[in-house]
This record gives sequence, structure tokens and C-alpha cells, in this order.
Amino acid sequence: MNAFLKDNKNLLTYSLIMLIVFPIFGINFFISIFGNILLLLLLIPLLLVILVFIGFNYYKSKINTCSSCGAISLGLSETCMNCGANLENITQNNQFGNKPSESTIEVKAEEVK
Repeated sequence: MNAFLKDNKNLLTYSLIMLIVFPIFGINFFISIFGNILLLLLLIPLLLVILVFIGFNYYKSKINTCSSCGAISLGLSETCMNCGANLENITQNNQFGNKPSESTIEVKAEEVK
């Protein structure tokens, strides 16, 4: 019997720990921990994708294109870095900042033959 205990000391230790922990916490405790870890592993990448999408849309709304030369800027300066044209007019005339009811769409009617 003594040789069995010496050979399987780790098995006996873990068995005693489980016999003490299971009645105190129950099997629901371990299932809930496993479920929460699995939930975190699924939700953290989803949260990161949502944050990247929000950041992309934020920077997309800040991008200005120069009407003179066509250079693209991030809207940090008031003048174009390429040709020096005033970019302030572009940000004021930005169609994305206006409400749809404030925008005017001009349509020309043409006869189709």
C-alpha cells in the first residue's frame, strides 16, 4: 500500500482536491467558467472588428480630396499640401455632413428616342 501511494502521489493529490472542490462549488461552477472563457474567446474578436469598423468610418469621413489637383488629405490642414489650394471650402460643402432634407438634387429631363 505504501508503494502505491509513493508512485501515485500526484493522482491522489488531485483526487482529494476534486473531492473537496466539487461538493463546495459543484459542477455548475466549472461549466460556467468554461462557458465564460469560451464566450470571451468569441466576443473579443467581434469587439475588435467593431472597433476597427468604427475607426475606419471615422477616418473615412475626415478624408478630403482637393478640387484643384485631386490630392487626398486627412483634413488636418486648411490648405492642400500638393498645390496650396484652400481645402476649407471642401469641408463646408461636404455632402455627408448635411441632412438629406437640406440637400438639393438637380435633375434634367431628357427625351428618350
